[in-house]
Amino acid sequence: MTTPKPRPAGLLAIDREMARQHGDALASFAENTGMAARVAASLAKTGQLLLLGMGGSHAVGRAVEPLYRALGIDAIALPLSEQLGQGLSLDGRTVIMTSQSGESAEVVRWFTETGGNAETFGLTLEAGSFLARTAPSLVGVGGTELAFAATRSLTVTLSLHLAILAALGEHPGGALVALQMPEIVDVGAALKALADVDTVVTSGRRLQGVAEALALGLTELSRRPCFSLEGGQLRHGPMEMLGPRIGVVLFRGKDPTAALVTAMAISAVETGAPVVIFDSSDETPVAGATTLAFKPATGMDAIFAMLPTAQRLMIAFADARVADAGTPVRSTKITRSE
Repeated sequence: MTTPKPRPAGLLAIDREMARQHGDALASFAENTGMAARVAASLAKTGQLLLLGMGGSHAVGRAVEPLYRALGIDAIALPLSEQLGQGLSLDGRTVIMTSQSGESAEVVRWFTETGGNAETFGLTLEAGSFLARTAPSLVGVGGTELAFAATRSLTVTLSLHLAILAALGEHPGGALVALQMPEIVDVGAALKALADVDTVVTSGRRLQGVAEALALGLTELSRRPCFSLEGGQLRHGPMEMLGPRIGVVLFRGKDPTAALVTAMAISAVETGAPVVIFDSSDETPVAGATTLAFKPATGMDAIFAMLPTAQRLMIAFADARVADAGTPVRSTKITRSE
């Protein structure tokens, strides 16, 4: 009889964060309506948004970028390190600086060197952090995430954006239902499909930000060079890498880009690569791909539906490959050096 492998301490810490993420996200949405209205008023005035962050915070920016653009706001998400080295002008822009700890080295340096502008706001999980003390901030409920890979911090930060989007006139009902009654989708078939791969590339179109968040988590936890390419970028040359040892994870929502994700899935299957599709499009499943099906949804509704399942997939993928998954060996939770 085989003795089950003990759950690594790092994954137990992640389990604890994930167990409370939906409740914390709902509370964060409810408790930040006032500050969200201030950000919305700034956006109504400027019509331009610069989303700055690092790591998972930047992935959140990428996830919400198209949602603000759909409201007519000229939104761009940029890694904060890139803004420090080759920055866009802040003139006439609303700036949202995201840092779950509020203490990252780049955040401190950016405010020290630029001071931000009059339309700079913070998104953080820590009310007493440098970021929250320096800029008017939406603060997520529950305090700083303690586990290494971002899970709860992603969900809570996205809920803060949901509050801003609601203040701009978007109806949050579908997203709130996804938080109140999470869909439970089995990842077993996806894990089986990816069992023999050396690495994973994730990709999407309108849901590219979620793909990037998953790739980051897969890399951090499995210590494999997993990465993400927007669907068009994957098509333009990197298809050459695909084959049986390269897993492909795609995100398909109920939006006008769904057909492009379908075309990529068909092409990837033809290379022999194992293909997994997170699918809320209500389209026909792609032959040869493993589909994780969700209720038809788009935008934030789809993001909140898919994200917990993506988290469970990345954790199980890493647990099958790394004895101490969830315990960093070369990184720290709060990056205090550049």
